[in-house]
Amino acid sequence: MNRFAGEQRVLACWLALHHTPGVGPKTFARLLTQFDNLDTLFANPKEADSVSERTRTALLKPNWDRVEQDLNWFSESDRHIVTLHDPRYPELLKQIPDPPSILFVQGDVALLSQWQIALVGSRNPSASGRDTAYEFSRYMAQGGLTITSGLAMGIDAAAHQGALAAQGKTIAVIGTGLDRVYPAKHRELAHEIALAGTLVSEFSLGTPPRAENFPRRNRIISGLSLGTLVVEAAVRSGSLITARMALEQGREVFAIPGSIHNPLARGCHQLIREGAKLVEKAEDVLEELGALAGFQAHSEQSEEQVELAQDDDDEYQLLFEHLGYDPIQIDSLIERCGLTADIVSSMLLLLELQGQIESLPGGRYVRIGNQGTQ
Repeated sequence: MNRFAGEQRVLACWLALHHTPGVGPKTFARLLTQFDNLDTLFANPKEADSVSERTRTALLKPNWDRVEQDLNWFSESDRHIVTLHDPRYPELLKQIPDPPSILFVQGDVALLSQWQIALVGSRNPSASGRDTAYEFSRYMAQGGLTITSGLAMGIDAAAHQGALAAQGKTIAVIGTGLDRVYPAKHRELAHEIALAGTLVSEFSLGTPPRAENFPRRNRIISGLSLGTLVVEAAVRSGSLITARMALEQGREVFAIPGSIHNPLARGCHQLIREGAKLVEKAEDVLEELGALAGFQAHSEQSEEQVELAQDDDDEYQLLFEHLGYDPIQIDSLIERCGLTADIVSSMLLLLELQGQIESLPGGRYVRIGNQGTQ
């Protein structure tokens, strides 16, 4: 311990305890209650009567070399170690039954305490589910919410990408150490999030992706957030675990319904039967959370800015020229405006989320507001 001094010594003790075998969040919390100063714990580990003999033995020989490696890696300005007693520790997360004792953070650490919505779902979504996650995320990020997810394939990735496309904020809670990216194909996405948002983990450097890590990650995703939105999920799904953790934490749960023939909709339907709020458009989430978060006025201002931005967007102008108050088939709309099917589908989904158009049976769409060109 002589190699650490002052504030670094305090943090070193937290890290040493974090690395001690047999010490999880609940044990860590008990030891914090018993020892005001963790230096005292390491000096007299036999007094730690709330832990096993094996753990007391491990406390006699802390891994100070590993602690030093942590401190060296986190010495860069965009990397942070946030303990449960740190004023930067997010209050919402502190309220859950088993908050992480330490958070490892890369990016904007202040973002952890901003109002957040967790958006989760299938790792193998339908194309429609992926588009829905992207557009919901983009719209809610424009409305002032930070989008929190788990950097997984499918819905998670679409949620992060939607927030980034809106130049909004997003947090990725990962199930490995921050020096690893899982899945590896999301390395570039993780880099973008670190620059424009935040990466966070409770796992030490070098921790590989283990199956047991992800339920622990999920409780942080829901714990950081005012509510959790599930886009697509099978009946047996990690997303449902996240949603149920949110309910246990006293947070709101939202679910988007789908076709009764789609197996990826069944998890959402189950959540709705169990009391989750059925969501059809992004405003449903913003309105529900507005009173809790106090961002409703900001959200309304952002919606006006979104509409103005769309008025100036040549593609939206072109679309509105051919989208009237009489129903029109999407194929006819694509042919008339000359845009690709992917672009038109994405634009229609966003406009529907904003309540400007309505989809009708048979792939038809109709304007229901007075927005767009006059």
